[in-house]
Amino acid sequence: MKLLMKAWTFLEEILAGVFFSFGVLLIFYGVVMRYIMNDPQAWIEEIARYSIIWGVFLGFGLALKHNQHIQVDILYDKLNNTWKFILNIVATGLSILFCLIYTYYGLVLVENRYSSGMVSLDVGIPMWIVYLILPLSGVLFLLRFIERLVNILRRKGEEYANPLN
Repeated sequence: MKLLMKAWTFLEEILAGVFFSFGVLLIFYGVVMRYIMNDPQAWIEEIARYSIIWGVFLGFGLALKHNQHIQVDILYDKLNNTWKFILNIVATGLSILFCLIYTYYGLVLVENRYSSGMVSLDVGIPMWIVYLILPLSGVLFLLRFIERLVNILRRKGEEYANPLN
């Protein structure tokens, strides 16, 4: 199981990094082509935008796994461990519910774009492929929240330890 978790994390890191880096390199290439070679390429901006979006959305789960997401913890830090434990369970449960709704509506959007036959302006990419990142990232994010809930319930990790103090 640990090997599967490591492989999953590694795959997420690689994919998020590749998509994001590819987008940044495309932007650099676009700047060079526009201002140095005086030959702007319309397709670069579109592909770079979609690539960076895919990289960011694939990175959501990684931010959660490494506890690097945005959080406001002024009140949380003042709670005792029992209330922190309860709040962690409630917040993670609500987050799982959010991910389920997010994934469902992402699938609805993908299906709508698929049935409409909509394509992007410059390159002609089917828009359902572009929007496919929504349900995909929703499932990955959901799995990370389930992992987080299991860790909370097992009191695995320093932030979940000793909930009865």
